[in-house]
Amino acid sequence: MATDKDEKGDKYRSHIYGEGEKNTEWRYGAPPNYDIVNKLFEEGKTKEWAPGSLEEKVHNMVKTWEMEIFHKKRPQDFKTLKPDIYTVSLNGRKPMNLQEIMQLGGYNPLLQTALPEELQAYNPLAQTGQASHEAFTTTFPRGFALEIVHVYSGPPTIVYKFRHWGFMEGPFKGHAPTGDMVEFYGMGIFHVDEDLKIEKVEFFYDHGELLGGLLKGTKIESSEKAQSSCPFMKTI
Repeated sequence: MATDKDEKGDKYRSHIYGEGEKNTEWRYGAPPNYDIVNKLFEEGKTKEWAPGSLEEKVHNMVKTWEMEIFHKKRPQDFKTLKPDIYTVSLNGRKPMNLQEIMQLGGYNPLLQTALPEELQAYNPLAQTGQASHEAFTTTFPRGFALEIVHVYSGPPTIVYKFRHWGFMEGPFKGHAPTGDMVEFYGMGIFHVDEDLKIEKVEFFYDHGELLGGLLKGTKIESSEKAQSSCPFMKTI
């Protein structure tokens, strides 16, 4: 029989509700609700992991970590990582510490690129964390689902392959929604301590797979904006 705590919890993510979160400060004012994206995940997943398996544990760990990074405001509220030494690197770039990641905010730390600014479809350094959040939640109103498709090794070095996907049902940076599924695959490496707290994250993927799918829609311009040659950015 389900308890009140079970009914208020999330089947894939820990550290949202409960006594341990009573003093947590949430970035958007309240604990996140993942019901819509969980439905998207369950309808579109390609793998079914056995309860208690390494794959299920990694899947839930990654989703809980992602929830904390996007929704918790203060380092002391993180339960999945070690704030003082935690770093993230993307495609072999220089690692960022937690302070740098939280300053960039939103999806910006995960969209870093070495391309010259004039060639960037999305410049993460020119976006606030709030603008990034609004842009992608507008583009993917049903969320951007995540599944773990393969786990190559367990702790202390967890290596896994992931798939992210969503449906472009809202505009993105002046491009009209297409309704199409946008997805990309990548590799993640979590270096954890004996308590499974994350010390270092390494990601390897081509974020052009994501952005390319978001730029297929027709360019949107209002007559007023067109006269001044400035695109109409509904998502900002």
